[in-house]
Amino acid sequence: MDMIWSELQAFLREPNIGRTVFIVAIAVFIAYWIGELFAKVVIKIAQKIAVRADQTTNEERQLKLRRVETYLGVTVAIIRAAVVGVGAYLAIKLFGSQANAPATAIGASAFFIVLAGSTVGLILRDITAGTTMIVERWFNVGDHIRVEPFLDVGGVVERMTLRSTKLRSLNGEVIWLHNQYMQGVKVTPRGLRTIAVDIFVSSEEAGLKLVNRSIAAIPTGPLMLARPLTINTVETWSNDLVHIEVSGQTAPGREWLIESFFVDSLKQLDERRETSLMVQQPLVRYADPDADRNFKRAVRVAKREQARTKK
Repeated sequence: MDMIWSELQAFLREPNIGRTVFIVAIAVFIAYWIGELFAKVVIKIAQKIAVRADQTTNEERQLKLRRVETYLGVTVAIIRAAVVGVGAYLAIKLFGSQANAPATAIGASAFFIVLAGSTVGLILRDITAGTTMIVERWFNVGDHIRVEPFLDVGGVVERMTLRSTKLRSLNGEVIWLHNQYMQGVKVTPRGLRTIAVDIFVSSEEAGLKLVNRSIAAIPTGPLMLARPLTINTVETWSNDLVHIEVSGQTAPGREWLIESFFVDSLKQLDERRETSLMVQQPLVRYADPDADRNFKRAVRVAKREQARTKK
């Protein structure tokens, strides 16, 4: 035992590549756990902000809190990398400089060049892509996204760092993605999709009863019908034609609750009547207010261009 201890002491005293690598590895290990302690503090702050973001009803404030949560998640990764980097640098500076032998210096340099070539290049590409997405505000923690070019990859953003992004799909699967492989994303505004159904009936009173009965049969919840179906407008177009507009919001992937389940329920209830109430098939459409506003703007621009061309 004494011989082993004496050999270990000699190994640590003499300048050589093995000692340098060993000391740097120990320094990186210690720095990593110091970074973890700092990261835990930031994570607790991020969790409190996440709770406040989920509880607030103001959409603008919710967006700001989600952005803060995103930035804190990135800060955790930066703290870990910075502490580990500083620890490795100080270890090399203090102990690596004592290795005066040219062979030792060349060997250590070759070791770190090989290590950097196989890992640092990949990490830098991830960091570059992650920085671009954060600066351009592609998405925030809590948003639902679909990733290009992977058509079947999508979910709610649980965590984002400069190097990777963590998603959780509707079926509970956890998905990790390197940022460099995310060529584009489809972001669902507010994490919900608004769908409207136009229903055409021959009687207003009977039509409303039919619609309300179908609405009551649809399950609600964060992963089902996030916001219950509501009757927006009831318009009498003629003596035997009434237009009823119904809209609701679902989580992405649950559109079938309105597109199929609700519409099929209307048809089945109508078929049980002695005389059919619906004049024609219900019309299902997306009804995102931002999309409606932008398309109206595009139509106005197109009309102005046509008017200029005619002149």
